[in-house]
Amino acid sequence: MGISEDIILQKDIRNISKLKSYLGKNFLTDAANEVITRKGTVLIVTGFYISYANASETDGPAGSIALGRALKNIGFNVIYVTDKWSYSILEGITESKDRIVEFPIDNHENSKKFASKLIEELNPSLCISIERASLMGDGTYRNWKGEDVSEYNAKIDYLFSDSKFSIGIGDGGNEIGMGNLNSEIKKVEGLPDNPATTKVNNLIISSCSNWGAYGLIAEISSILNKNLLISVDDAKELIIKSVDLGAVEGMSGDSVYAVDGRNLEEDSVCLSQLHDYLRKI
Repeated sequence: MGISEDIILQKDIRNISKLKSYLGKNFLTDAANEVITRKGTVLIVTGFYISYANASETDGPAGSIALGRALKNIGFNVIYVTDKWSYSILEGITESKDRIVEFPIDNHENSKKFASKLIEELNPSLCISIERASLMGDGTYRNWKGEDVSEYNAKIDYLFSDSKFSIGIGDGGNEIGMGNLNSEIKKVEGLPDNPATTKVNNLIISSCSNWGAYGLIAEISSILNKNLLISVDDAKELIIKSVDLGAVEGMSGDSVYAVDGRNLEEDSVCLSQLHDYLRKI
């Protein structure tokens, strides 16, 4: 594995790192190379609903904004896509001129139509998902307890059926993109027995999906010889703002300044190390 891949897979609490042998050794670099050759409009999809908290989680939005800033810096037109549960959070942490599309929570047929129209209107060169629940084989969305949470999830997956090129970032086996490793996920203890089915062109796995986004930015930075990563303090501020806007820590469902069981200092380890990595190359 590459250095940045090791950094984003450290402190793995779900056994997601056991999937790394099924991906390319430098899966971050592979994805980064694809990104920089696809200048144009990019759709960044995020927002993971936590049913037991009736709120969206802190993992995903911060990484999405960090990636969006980086891609705007190198000439992309960035548009964020989420549903009503995460819209106000994204609205509160994006820049005022940024566009956010609210994908409606609707049936499969209407969702396919909305996705097709959006792709036709925006003509994105790239779709990227960061911590977004994936459809399962039975056409539902289910949480880690196996509970059907479809009524709380817009079927944004259909954007990835129509996209020219796609990247998925996930940390638990049930996110958009994890369909690439559906059969492998079933064999890993700690990961879902009924995993994601939605596939992407490039899959990024990480101990925390925000970390996967930071890792992708780091590799884009490495290729372009320009550090596009947000600062540790900026990342903390995005998480604090997300919680103040209603987001919760995903594992507990509590309204605390934390991501996937890690407080702000623990969560900062990955980003700090990625900055160190870029300084040394």
